[in-house]
Amino acid sequence: MSHREVSPVIRLDAADNVVVARIEIPAGTAITGEGVTTQQAVPLGHKVAARLIAKGEPVLKYNTVIGYAAEDLPPGTWMHSHNIAFGETDRDYRYGLDYIPTDLLPAEQRATFQGIVREDGRVATRNYLGVFVVGNCGATVARKIANHFDERRLAGFPNIDAVVPYVHEIGCGMEMTGEPMDLLRRTIAGYIKHPNTVGAVVIALGCERNNIHGFFEQEGLVEGDMLKKLVIQDVGGVKSATDQGIALIEGMLPKADQARREPVSAEHLMIGMQCGGSDGFSGLSANPALGAAVDILVRHGGTAILSETSEIFGVEHTLTARAATPAVGRKLIERIEWWLEYNRGRDTQINGRVSPGNNAGGLANVLEKSLGGAKKGGNAPLMDVYEYAHPVKTHGLVFMDTPGYDPVSATGQIAGGANLIAFTTGRGSCFGSVPAPTFKLASNSPMYQRMSDDMDINCGQIIDGDKTIAQMGQEIFERLLAHASGEATKSELNGLGEDEFCPWQIGVLA
Repeated sequence: MSHREVSPVIRLDAADNVVVARIEIPAGTAITGEGVTTQQAVPLGHKVAARLIAKGEPVLKYNTVIGYAAEDLPPGTWMHSHNIAFGETDRDYRYGLDYIPTDLLPAEQRATFQGIVREDGRVATRNYLGVFVVGNCGATVARKIANHFDERRLAGFPNIDAVVPYVHEIGCGMEMTGEPMDLLRRTIAGYIKHPNTVGAVVIALGCERNNIHGFFEQEGLVEGDMLKKLVIQDVGGVKSATDQGIALIEGMLPKADQARREPVSAEHLMIGMQCGGSDGFSGLSANPALGAAVDILVRHGGTAILSETSEIFGVEHTLTARAATPAVGRKLIERIEWWLEYNRGRDTQINGRVSPGNNAGGLANVLEKSLGGAKKGGNAPLMDVYEYAHPVKTHGLVFMDTPGYDPVSATGQIAGGANLIAFTTGRGSCFGSVPAPTFKLASNSPMYQRMSDDMDINCGQIIDGDKTIAQMGQEIFERLLAHASGEATKSELNGLGEDEFCPWQIGVLA
């Protein structure tokens, strides 16, 4: 269906006083069906006043307040951050009052994918060996070890995806106890314990505040055939440590290569949901389509992790109302309150300001962004709330407290056990991740066509009128199963992910 066959605007709710531009609309264009004529040119994905909106009157999108008219706005006015004032709205948390248990499919009716079953029964979607560092001082050694194992050297081990270095910027110059250190250790350990990590070598310089022996003890890590420590100062420096690290990985290759795929239930799929470079279409296409796929996944017994706490601010009541228990809902609000205090007086997203890219894409403020972002969670009940990088044990839709910054947020989700990342974008993204791959969903067709080498699926077909949200959701679910079965994502084909391991730096460096 071409753009000429559909209206140039999209009405999301009969009660809305704005509509969304499906295409770029010139000034003076009569909007059939709305009875208004555009007063200015309206960029693609931006909003148009559908009637007179008086100064101070709520601006409604999805029949939800996204701000207030900064002045009297005639019908046909281009509506954006220049004339929509940011302001908080009253919210009724209704803890658990709208909870409806998931109608789970019987085990024999659940979808399957080709997974790798580990000795402890957990299921992997990829098969990586990792070289980790407790502090940045070991980063070069870790890269040298991992880079040794190129395609030629791994050619005899076809069931190993790669040897990956996981380096970061911290681990020293920080508090030795407390949440910053706990968070760093929890994140690194989450990757080491991840089912997609078949074996690991952990590198230390030897004098870091994140002491390697204390790290192993605190996180319950025990050396064995597939997990080794290596301390640079103890073995004689960079060259010796590199040589010994290569030998340790070589010793793991035969066992790692024994991995084989077999049919497993979709209940073993745990997706982390991300949105980055969002635009005015993200909340109309990619996010609700992913939400539809999540609803299917949850019925099949799987798990989906919604995150980016600052990007659900303003719509958190839609999650607390469908929480499994009032206690689960209150856990979410506790994290929101922490973020408000953490950001007090700062020019950050939770205080109203979205990124320049979000703004250019049609999002006026954080309320509008959150309204679309939360749609990734579909309609499933909220089963639990986790702090950053904690292991996710509950099936269904859960929430993990993370920043809105994609690499940091996805790192926490993977540390928590996500074995696939589903990433929606409207402006475009070149994000990727290991050991859990990233699957990218474009919100609009023009961007998908520009960045087709980076996008896995075009949800812009919803905007174009070619597919419904439900149809797109089913297609996404099937693609998730395919990628979980080993089909490479675009980010994997582009070699992305090695530099996107970014633990949350929450503490003071000194």
